[in-house]
Amino acid sequence: MARKANPVSTTLGRPVRLIQHASHRRLLTTSSTITTTAPVDAIIVPAARDAAGLSAAVALAEELDAILVVLCSREAQAAQVKAVWRNRARVWAADVGPNNVLPRFRTTMVLRDTLFQRRPDTPVKRNLGLALTHMTGWERVLFLDDDIDGVEPDALCQAAGLLDRHEVVGLRNAGFPDNSVVCHANRETGHEQDAFIGGGAMLFRGSRAATAFFPAIYNEDWFFLLNGDRLAGCAAHGEFAQREFDPYADPRRAAQEEFGDCLAEGIFALLDAGRPIAEAGPDYWRGFLDSRAALIDRILTDLTASDVPRARRARIADALGAAGYSLREIEPALCVRYLAAWRYDREIWRRFTTGLPHDLTTRAALAYLGLRPA
Repeated sequence: MARKANPVSTTLGRPVRLIQHASHRRLLTTSSTITTTAPVDAIIVPAARDAAGLSAAVALAEELDAILVVLCSREAQAAQVKAVWRNRARVWAADVGPNNVLPRFRTTMVLRDTLFQRRPDTPVKRNLGLALTHMTGWERVLFLDDDIDGVEPDALCQAAGLLDRHEVVGLRNAGFPDNSVVCHANRETGHEQDAFIGGGAMLFRGSRAATAFFPAIYNEDWFFLLNGDRLAGCAAHGEFAQREFDPYADPRRAAQEEFGDCLAEGIFALLDAGRPIAEAGPDYWRGFLDSRAALIDRILTDLTASDVPRARRARIADALGAAGYSLREIEPALCVRYLAAWRYDREIWRRFTTGLPHDLTTRAALAYLGLRPA
């Protein structure tokens, strides 16, 4: 790698460690004793797979007597969802296209036509879900991806009860880890690697829909967890199972993840140290990007000596090579500029939601957002 490792930088006169952490679990409130429960008003699924894959979400919505909103694109089609599940639960399904009423975000413009521009539309669907929540007045909402199983209704109601004291409650992943390619490779070479809570199975308080959004970047759900310079009140309770996927199937995955993974891991390393995000200036990012390069180099070295099968080793090495290529293109100034755009977009989102109508039915709210339910 071209960067030279520099594990420590001084920001505002105090040293800040610039290494990526294996876990951020200490930032979360956890409790094995739950004394209150609460209902879940709605489940929002940003669907991209065939309607048959929604069986777990439909069953959960029925158990909770919650509204299920399926926002569809790619292989998921609203008409098919309704055809398959029209006799089950309270299912609303709508196709999401490129034209919608959401504001244009400066963070999207910063990455447009660059190596780091993200194509998946999951952030768009989640932001539409936030707007829908704000207009309907739902108080407790679950984001649930369409490749998630194993959510227990009782545990979810306990987690919903925690929203009285926390803004977000994430479920713990008890299935296949949902990490970036680099973090998967770190674990595969024998090193500790945790998985943080994420949008795949995340409860949020309805009021949060007006104060945070999902930018078009990898780890967009980590940005949703932030309040300005600090982390929002976040807890973890309950479990889910992520269906297995091959993180090394396409090296382009690692290349497209790298900017968002570096930015999120760098921010959360500061939070782990009890430092505000405002301290992430050019010097901070220069040091953190150096340490990220050292991490990838170490994984590649350990991979050579590991007992990972040869063919799999080659695919991991290709993916890490793609991540390293992207990393070399990231400049500290871009990190600073992106965070400035993100702060600007938080205000844009607040103004947007302030202008939305309130107390609408699900149908009326979908129609206002330009989403025609099947």
